[in-house]
Amino acid sequence: MSKQVYQLGPVEYGFPSPELALDEPDGLLAFGGDLSNQRLKLAYQSGIFPWFSEDEPIMWWSPSIRAVINLSNFHISKSLKKYQKKNNFIVKINTQFESVIDSCQQQRVNQEGTWITPSMKQAYMSLHQTGLAHSVEVYHNNKIVGGLYGIMQSGVFCGESMFHTMTNASKLACWALVNWLQRHNAHFIDCQLTNPYLTSLGASELTRQEFLTKLKLAQKYKMPENMWQSQELDNIYE
Repeated sequence: MSKQVYQLGPVEYGFPSPELALDEPDGLLAFGGDLSNQRLKLAYQSGIFPWFSEDEPIMWWSPSIRAVINLSNFHISKSLKKYQKKNNFIVKINTQFESVIDSCQQQRVNQEGTWITPSMKQAYMSLHQTGLAHSVEVYHNNKIVGGLYGIMQSGVFCGESMFHTMTNASKLACWALVNWLQRHNAHFIDCQLTNPYLTSLGASELTRQEFLTKLKLAQKYKMPENMWQSQELDNIYE
């Protein structure tokens, strides 16, 4: 098989090898198919993710350079530690998934447009209902002020988006996620594409092959049964 954009059919769920993704635009592998639970599950297992705008077909990507956060490398600034101690934040998981994805969508619309289209939202809501998509929520004075969501079906948390309405609340959500993953001996966070914000949190870059090798190792991870049960996380910043 050669490097080209492959069209996915409506029935077969398989993907071409990520190594066949285009060099330009970097990482574009295929288009078409659907956003069914089965196809999305296979995509993330294969190191592939969907990313497209509302007026575009479904497009599937596996970039040549992948951003990841190794849990031990997460960077917590002194100012963030002081900020967390000064304010009475509460962190919960999987109690307000729809509110989190709605807030992520709205923040992106306000800034530069969003890939969280109605069909994407519906797909990830379905994944959440089947136990594959999860949210981390940060509360202040009984109001949700930040959070993130993503996919976890092995030792990797595949981050999709985050938001904040209060200073540093998205960083606090990420910090809580890292600590929660460490408590359960998970492997790393897949951030997909790098940016200065993620770099400031300790994200590093891997080649596609390096990423796929780490992803394969993470498939051996056995997720604790109650890891993502809806709950408040006690002492998550300690």
